[in-house]
Amino acid sequence: MTFTRYAIYFAPPAKAEWTKFATRWLGWDMEAGAEIAHPDIEGLDVAAVTQVPRKYGLHATMKPPFRLNDGQSLADLRLACERLAATQSTVTLDGLDIARLGRFLALRPRGDTAGLNALAAACVRELDSFRAPAPAAELERRRAAGLTPEQDANLTRWGYPYVLDTFRFHITLSGKLDKPTLATVEATLDAQLVPLLPSPFAINDLALMGEAGDGRFHLIQRYALSG
Repeated sequence: MTFTRYAIYFAPPAKAEWTKFATRWLGWDMEAGAEIAHPDIEGLDVAAVTQVPRKYGLHATMKPPFRLNDGQSLADLRLACERLAATQSTVTLDGLDIARLGRFLALRPRGDTAGLNALAAACVRELDSFRAPAPAAELERRRAAGLTPEQDANLTRWGYPYVLDTFRFHITLSGKLDKPTLATVEATLDAQLVPLLPSPFAINDLALMGEAGDGRFHLIQRYALSG
């Protein structure tokens, strides 16, 4: 399979019950590379609620999607991911909570996030030689949304505004919703997903992802954190 962009994700463990539910919730299994039926929830159009995040799959971004730089190959990137993971240790947090981030819902970590933030920063910095510079149109589009000076500096240096000190680990569960739908979806997830969430919550590996020509992200390989 040919990929147009790559990314480094935290991809929840496939066999965990909360992963199985949340993967069906989004409707895209990035590990299998296949669509999956949404849960049937009376009065809720799950497909519409999850349309925006579906293409990315169930994940938290560690290094945002990037095009491969000139002179770099997927084989080189694989080796670099393996080497990076060998220098990093498992990160353990207290758990996960449903949170409102503006008008969308996501899972956010509970507990001290210093180690998690350091892991994400290492992904951004250590693999940046593989990232081709972002096209001018992409930079302009991101700036049009309104950025702080720090976010703009990140965009210029790293190709994405929300990295390093502006990074917030989150696992997206919906697109932007109106207030009534937001409340309905939150109540649904509180009832069906929250009881399955792990406590403590551990990140044991990094996932190298590829974006296929249809815009969907696929798991290429997991790399155990063994540092």
